[in-house]
Amino acid sequence: MRERDIYLLSPRALSPETIAVAFAKTSRSPDSFRAIAAELSDEQSAKFHEKWVVGYGHASVAEHAVLHIAFENISRLAIESIEGNRLASYTEKSTRYQKWGTDDFFVPSELDGHPLRDEYVDTIRLLFRTYEESLAPVRSLVLEQFPRRENEKDEAWDRRIRSKYVDVCRFLLPAASLANVGMTANARVLESMIRKLLSNELMEVREIGGKVKEVALAETPTLVKYADAVPYLMDTVNEFSITPHPLPLSEGDVIAEDWCTLISYDQEGEEKILAAALFRFGEMSYAEALGYVKALEEPERAKLAESLLGRLGKYDVPLRELEYSTFVFDIVMDQGAYAEFKRHRMMSQTPQRLTTRLGYATPRLFTEAGFASRYEAAMQSAEHMFERLYAINPNIAQYVVPNGFNRRVLAEFNLREAFAFCQLRSASNAHFSIRRVAQRIYEEMNVVHPLLTKYMKLNDETWQGVEENYFTVVA
Repeated sequence: MRERDIYLLSPRALSPETIAVAFAKTSRSPDSFRAIAAELSDEQSAKFHEKWVVGYGHASVAEHAVLHIAFENISRLAIESIEGNRLASYTEKSTRYQKWGTDDFFVPSELDGHPLRDEYVDTIRLLFRTYEESLAPVRSLVLEQFPRRENEKDEAWDRRIRSKYVDVCRFLLPAASLANVGMTANARVLESMIRKLLSNELMEVREIGGKVKEVALAETPTLVKYADAVPYLMDTVNEFSITPHPLPLSEGDVIAEDWCTLISYDQEGEEKILAAALFRFGEMSYAEALGYVKALEEPERAKLAESLLGRLGKYDVPLRELEYSTFVFDIVMDQGAYAEFKRHRMMSQTPQRLTTRLGYATPRLFTEAGFASRYEAAMQSAEHMFERLYAINPNIAQYVVPNGFNRRVLAEFNLREAFAFCQLRSASNAHFSIRRVAQRIYEEMNVVHPLLTKYMKLNDETWQGVEENYFTVVA
């Protein structure tokens, strides 16, 4: 009997491409991974990938080659294109805990030599100046609300309350704000990502795509070398951009739209989830399991739900059978909330372009600190600049949009992901904008699927309470 062995193929000793080949060869070689890797050179690994990954399309092999890429001083608008790749890991400079300097912004190359360039810079500088000037009055107000604890040092006190005032002032930061993000991804994801970046409408993003390819080639010279712009992506985006869009109905034709609408859901979702759990642990067909669940009286069905979810602890993840029921939401949220919403990449998300046309939220602390008029003047300046830029290029107009403006997103997710999102983003330490969204999504799901959603562990807070306590205006 062979002895069990578990060990690391260290990236300090082997290149990413060599590690990928060592894992790939185990499908046909009886040798250990160490023995396989010892016989490989970088040249041999490159030839293997050229033949099998590139030539025969065995792309899954590239998933074993992992890279860590650091992005510095890129716009938060460009970061969205980077983080739009689902199967990667990201850590981003936080607008909740860090402060931005007055020169920490991006000027798009599309404006080089254009008459609007100076006006764009002036508008961005106004937003950053207003942001900087808002920090002191809002901080003073927060200090009054959260006084220093006994024997608490100045540094510790500031750390404790920093997010509470920086959270508010960040509503002024535009999408042009520069930030850093670290990414860990495998070569298969990187190749797909590079293709999308090189096909993007924004010059900044295309330049980033070229640089990512350059730095990735140094570590994985074979696996990403054929990643180029994709005509399908570019042509499709262009076609939809110039296609006439249906106009919104006039105000008299439709009742005012809600900011969070459950568009569709599986009406048999709860029964399907319970049936899937029975199917997993039983020996019946799925049709038989579903028929059994549908025939149960309400108390018996509730007991089955209790068996499935009643033991969940605070940090437990529900069984995957909760993935058999999905929900689709049309949501309007401020851009700051969307920056956190987009981190839930197991969802399917379709955000519209950044715009100033959906109005903006006003945090209550701005009003209470006597800063509301300054905030409103800065936001109106951004609105004016947005429209001027939109007339020449809707894509670059996005750079001037601050976090406080609303954005529309279509999102589809299953109940298992809903547990993860609602519980995490409704927590007391979450930003109040995303707490409002999480609480509202929970409420809408609880109306249609109360049997299972009641097991979500949320704080005693409502989305209406968040609006009342943290906002003067939400749209």
